[in-house]
Amino acid sequence: MSATFAFGSPSELTKQEFMAKFGGIYEHSAWIAEQAYDQGITSEHDIISALHDLMADCFLKASHKEQLGVILAHPDLAGKAARAGDLTAESTSEQASAGIDTLTEVEFARFTELNDAYKFKFQFPFIMAVKGSNKHAILSGFEERIHNTPEQEFARALAEINKIAAFRLADL
Repeated sequence: MSATFAFGSPSELTKQEFMAKFGGIYEHSAWIAEQAYDQGITSEHDIISALHDLMADCFLKASHKEQLGVILAHPDLAGKAARAGDLTAESTSEQASAGIDTLTEVEFARFTELNDAYKFKFQFPFIMAVKGSNKHAILSGFEERIHNTPEQEFARALAEINKIAAFRLADL
């Protein structure tokens, strides 16, 4: 049997309840949950993977501009917003789970250098689903992916954002 939500059934929620529960699955992009709800939430979507598929489909079918908006809504990994405590609760938890909330000054400087180089090249932040990862794997990902083309990294960002959404749905 596929995993279901611990809180109950999304198909039984009003739109307002659905938005309150799922509006934050995609970083600062509640429009994705709203589109999913408007397409029709059935008992099929009471299974985590089915709801994820629906939401991911809404995101992937969005315009390039809308997708870029979701990418740009993501904070830098171990960036200034994280240090200032200005992340969403979800991002704070995800970054902490990877240990990037306890970087040394040298490690923080390396993350800052890589974040800046990546954003300069691609014009959007480095996106990586970091839950279950660690700072060494993240740094390695930065160093590897900086050599990709903008098209490769845009596609990778979309895939990583959908992984993040899957983690967030599973955590509900």
